[in-house]
Amino acid sequence: MGIATTASPAGRRRGTEDLLHAVFFLVVAGSAVRLLDLNEPLCPYIISVGVTLAGTYAAGLTRWERLGRWRPMWLGVLLLLWLALVVLSPPSLRLVVAWVAVPLACLVVRALGTRASLVALVAITAVVAFAVAAQPGFDPVRVLVPVGAVWAAAMLYRRQQRLVDELRRTRHELADQQRAAGAVAERARIARELHDTLTQELAASRTLLQAADRDWQRSPERARERVRTVTRYLGDNLVEARRMIADLTTPTLDLPTALADLCARAQECGTAAEVDFHAVGEHRPLPERLRATLLRLVQGALANVRDHAHADHVTVTLRQGADHVAVEVRDDGTGFTPGSPVTAPHRGFGLTAMRQRLDEHGGALTVDSAPGHGTVLTARIPLPADVRQPAAVG
Repeated sequence: MGIATTASPAGRRRGTEDLLHAVFFLVVAGSAVRLLDLNEPLCPYIISVGVTLAGTYAAGLTRWERLGRWRPMWLGVLLLLWLALVVLSPPSLRLVVAWVAVPLACLVVRALGTRASLVALVAITAVVAFAVAAQPGFDPVRVLVPVGAVWAAAMLYRRQQRLVDELRRTRHELADQQRAAGAVAERARIARELHDTLTQELAASRTLLQAADRDWQRSPERARERVRTVTRYLGDNLVEARRMIADLTTPTLDLPTALADLCARAQECGTAAEVDFHAVGEHRPLPERLRATLLRLVQGALANVRDHAHADHVTVTLRQGADHVAVEVRDDGTGFTPGSPVTAPHRGFGLTAMRQRLDEHGGALTVDSAPGHGTVLTARIPLPADVRQPAAVG
């Protein structure tokens, strides 16, 4: 099946310019061939002028960007050479040479400002009128056709040029908007990374230090153990911070192992008396971004349990199906009413960050909870096609 495409204004302008250049060189070459047939005494000089005109035209096109402020002078030389070609040509050939005015008029519009191009177009019109007037049996009406063609070509080219300029401005504006949107998305990603890594770990360390402070007098050894645990966690946080500074990337990890370690650490930090981990289904390697997302989701969920649920038992389950992967975090804590307004000013980002992460993978988050009945949080993500388990054939 073919795909229909629409040419852009820039592409259409390039095609128009190529056609105009072709017309220019065809007219000059055709005039030279006709002059050879006429075999008049001035033919060698006229052909030399035509070759010089064509060479000057081609040289300016190939060095267009380098010409810069010299373009008006180059155009002036072209117009003088063309005028000389019209004047020197035999009367029967002047009308043919005069049609070079059409590509020259478009070139004037492209290279000059509005006022300068109008002056140049008037001069081109005068030359065309002279060429037509030199024909036998002069009729003023015959001037209208070439002159009208010159002005129509110039106006259409100017309109096309404005469309191209407008398209470029629109593209630049769109690129700026995309860069701005990318910056906003990157800031949101960094916020999620900070929320789900360093912020959660620092909150856990703070909880342990508070517990150590309470135990310092009655149970010094237990308090010291808590301090040693915090020291170990802060070391891990330092490594994580350095990784984020390097490129905000998650190191290569085995997801079940990482989740099991996370649950063990959550239990040590007092998230709940028991934090268990289970893996269900056939374990297959997952893309790194997907593994990082699932790990961050569980980190955020366990942080919510620690801060709000006051649970005794938490179960984290990793399920891998044929076409999807899911994590479930179930607790027996106080529960809440999903969708109720968050009153604490700094505790509304967790679920929002989870949904934002899942949106990037086409996943979904469900929260099943009620006051006094615990909470079940489930995140489900479809697997990429190259990771899915082939359907059984039978």
